[in-house]
Amino acid sequence: MLRTIDLRGQQLRPATLRRVLPRGGTDVNSVMGTVVPMVNKVRDEGAQAALDYGEQFDGVRPPSLRVPEAELQRAADELDPQVRAAIEASIERVRRVHADQKPESHTTQLAPGATVTEVFRPIERVGLYVPGGKAVYPSSVIMNTVPAQEAGASSLVVASPPQKEDGGLPHPTVLATCHMLGVEEVWAVGGGQAVALLAYGDADEDVEPVDMITGPGNIF
Repeated sequence: MLRTIDLRGQQLRPATLRRVLPRGGTDVNSVMGTVVPMVNKVRDEGAQAALDYGEQFDGVRPPSLRVPEAELQRAADELDPQVRAAIEASIERVRRVHADQKPESHTTQLAPGATVTEVFRPIERVGLYVPGGKAVYPSSVIMNTVPAQEAGASSLVVASPPQKEDGGLPHPTVLATCHMLGVEEVWAVGGGQAVALLAYGDADEDVEPVDMITGPGNIF
């Protein structure tokens, strides 16, 4: 049902509008009971725990956490030419924007012999989350990967949920986009368990944690 807010006759100042206009809200506490045990289990048990949660939530368990390079290549080879052209155009445009946004180190002279220098250094290893499910998001691959590449991050890993219809791999368009961008490390894991695994890694499985996680997602 639509809600009507009558603002006629009122002075529409920011303070007034912020009190009467509805705002989106997220009750983080509502999922803490689910998320905290999940994060703790992935922290303690690593990749296998993350795959267990994926099997529980997504109904599929991938053959391995890491997507083989051959699957990335195959997805790129089988990509529809028109989709490839659209992805290539998107990559080129997003790269141009973020190349221009990259800040330059600079020095401010305060007095003779007194300077302050601001230096920008890239995050070393970045985790990029790409949602799955009912929709396909190659755009999330592009909008996460390209800024990290332009910033100079030396190590990138994409995590995306496994799909039943794709044999436990992330969606082939997502894999193809990763390959087109030169991303070699792709994990078939999604949801809160993917974020936890990106944060903590798994030394026994040679799964290295990341220094920063970016990407869209739901409350989990």
